[in-house]
Amino acid sequence: MRTPTRTAIATAPLLLLAACGGGGDPYSGDGQSSGAGGGDAVVVGSANFPESTLLAHIYAKALEAEGIDVETQLDIGSREVYYDQINQGNLSVFPEYNGGILYHLHPEAESGTTEETNQAVRERLPKELAILESAPAQNKDSITVTRQTAEEHGLSAIGDLADVAGDMTLGAPAEFETRPQGVPGLEEVYGTEFGGFRPLEGNLLVEGLRGGDVQAANLFTTDPAFTTGDFVALEDPENLFGSQNITPLINKKAVDRQARDVLNAVSAELTTDALIELDARVQLDHEEADEVAADWLTEAGLD
Repeated sequence: MRTPTRTAIATAPLLLLAACGGGGDPYSGDGQSSGAGGGDAVVVGSANFPESTLLAHIYAKALEAEGIDVETQLDIGSREVYYDQINQGNLSVFPEYNGGILYHLHPEAESGTTEETNQAVRERLPKELAILESAPAQNKDSITVTRQTAEEHGLSAIGDLADVAGDMTLGAPAEFETRPQGVPGLEEVYGTEFGGFRPLEGNLLVEGLRGGDVQAANLFTTDPAFTTGDFVALEDPENLFGSQNITPLINKKAVDRQARDVLNAVSAELTTDALIELDARVQLDHEEADEVAADWLTEAGLD
């Protein structure tokens, strides 16, 4: 694995959890649950942000379609809470992000490819847990420009910005200006130095990019804004931002071979582009996550 900087920087899923995570006991009845818990059912969990809930529905419904008894425990708080519940067997399956798991297990870990990240995770997981095959889909940091800017300057990868970034302002959350995988990493790994920095969050990043207040922005790769076709997430060939593939984390005793095969089949079909479209339906069109999940499984031939 490579990068001269630490992965101890909040990656996309970690930032989402930090923003959305709540306190309290998720098993106190505050979360949404199907079934009463216990028994031999496979219990699929989610954190309390929309993409995680959507993913839990996708994997749970795929298991149900194969006749497997499934329950869901949704809207759990931070990784610090739900990781222990998987380890204890209260949760069987959790759609995770491989880089997020690695950071939880080893805050000093270096970033790397999907395969390198998964190997590092497997080496550090307790014997009770395992990760299954990763989906191609990733929710990770990106440096994004408008399609017009990309075409004007011939931009396809972050390194292509080196000669033009001096005339650009980068929009990103405030912490991106100083964290090693942010502005310092862009300069060290890609030789890309922006002329200005503007701290922006959430929809303001998209609006700033679209309106020209910033010429590049730090967006997550599954941001629904990508459905418009107006934006281009520049490639990160040096893995500055590491891997954040959707990767089921399981309790080994609670998930048998049949269930593992079903989960792996779902992951094999789940791409970043597909997840962008699904996230948009939930977050922008306000469709119900379970219905969106069912539609995608039908389209993928997995229902």
